[in-house]
Amino acid sequence: MTHRNALLAIHFGALMFGLSGVFGKLAESAPLLITFGRALFAVIALSLAAQMLRSSGHWPSWRQRAGLLLGGVLLGTHWLTFFMAVKIAGVGIATLGFASFPAFTVLLEGLLFRERTRPVEFAMVGLVCAGLLLVTPHFDLANETTIGLLYGILSGLTFALLSLLNRAVTRGVDPVQAALWQNGIILLCLLPFTWASLPQIPPLDWLWLALLGVFCTGVAHSLFVASLKVLKARTTAVIFALEPVYGIAFAWWLFSEQPTVRMLAGGALIILATVITSRLKAPPVPTARPREAPGSLN
Repeated sequence: MTHRNALLAIHFGALMFGLSGVFGKLAESAPLLITFGRALFAVIALSLAAQMLRSSGHWPSWRQRAGLLLGGVLLGTHWLTFFMAVKIAGVGIATLGFASFPAFTVLLEGLLFRERTRPVEFAMVGLVCAGLLLVTPHFDLANETTIGLLYGILSGLTFALLSLLNRAVTRGVDPVQAALWQNGIILLCLLPFTWASLPQIPPLDWLWLALLGVFCTGVAHSLFVASLKVLKARTTAVIFALEPVYGIAFAWWLFSEQPTVRMLAGGALIILATVITSRLKAPPVPTARPREAPGSLN
């Protein structure tokens, strides 16, 4: 894959991820069924991708399988809360709430991995918080916008936890295989709760669920993995910061969800924080002291 094709692939992948809320809005089914259907078609798409793409990792160990199990639960929770936000407050609010995940990543990374959080990173977290306050100026649990935004933020939190978990336990595992495992876990966990309702899913919903699973999950994830072989991770992160832009634009066009000036300003702050965070250089790793003796634990 050339550099130009990789850029096109990652932009298309970001567009597909941005359309997740749109397809979730179009589907009449409940968020639990939407989550199950997305996982079902994602497993099919990722299984085909695993056959077509050359594996770049090893078979997961038992410890990694336990991590992938937890990752599947987190991914399913992320999807479920995101689609609940879409149903309650609309695509734009849900997408902006989810876009808070880089702020959670910065805070949790420092806490869980004991990495020093720099002042500039705290400033980016502050930008995200300011953007969220602009999106919903009146915090009222009786207000649908507030409730939807909270679900969107919870979706961002679970996605941040998933990202950090994957960093910790999937080292050396093929990314497509890891995604296949996690989507399969969602499928198995939700099947007992959705089995009886599957015949009641409207026929048109199966189309939206197929688009969610195949394009917004399987194809988008495969393009993301393939582009990382050519592009730097920071470049892909900046492009994926456009995901809320795509989501809000399509929601405005398809559902007449016209964003307010405050919502646009809040979204701009969140996206700006995401771009700046992705462009920050990693802090220098402290040099380990030389061992004093061959068996020393220092």
